[in-house]
Amino acid sequence: MEKAIAYRLEDSQAYTVTEEGKSAVVNIHQSLIDSCREGSREAQYQLYKLYNKAMLNVAWRIVNNQSDAEDILQESFLSAFRNIQSYKGDATFGAWLKRIVVNKGINHLRKRKLEMSDQEIGEVDVAEEQTSVENDPEVLLSVERIKRAIPQLPDGFRAVLSLYLLEGYDHREIADILGITESTSKSQFNRAKSRLREILKSEVNYE
Repeated sequence: MEKAIAYRLEDSQAYTVTEEGKSAVVNIHQSLIDSCREGSREAQYQLYKLYNKAMLNVAWRIVNNQSDAEDILQESFLSAFRNIQSYKGDATFGAWLKRIVVNKGINHLRKRKLEMSDQEIGEVDVAEEQTSVENDPEVLLSVERIKRAIPQLPDGFRAVLSLYLLEGYDHREIADILGITESTSKSQFNRAKSRLREILKSEVNYE
């Protein structure tokens, strides 16, 4: 017998908690997804309306160009609808779609010669690189300052920082997405934070 249902609208899922304390995942947009599988253009349009703004932001944070982000968004939705049968429901639809957007964004960066090999990065003392912008008294932090600063990072730094800090992927997942090692992802992230701190400091000094 069902005990309670907890909704997570941002993930488009409801978690049904049973008497045994176990939870089953139910996608609250399942009817739209099922209709998409049957080729319904109206269902595709409804899913597009639900997710296009969030996915455009994901694409833009990766490629740092509005026009490119819009192209990636369209390609991602086309790919998602063409391959909707492969969506098994073991992750939220939003997470599944976001992974498509991220992959297409990274492929776009690779065409711009994104390089993040271990040899290029070399050995990095992670402990030494752990200084965070939040702990730097010389930098007056605000959400708007950070939003302005992130696009100024090089592609490789921005990709890792965005995937980890903004999109919620861990370093193992980022390594898989980018085709790098987990230690390289961590090193890139720490270097990205250091560069971000420098950008924020320069803005403060300029002002």
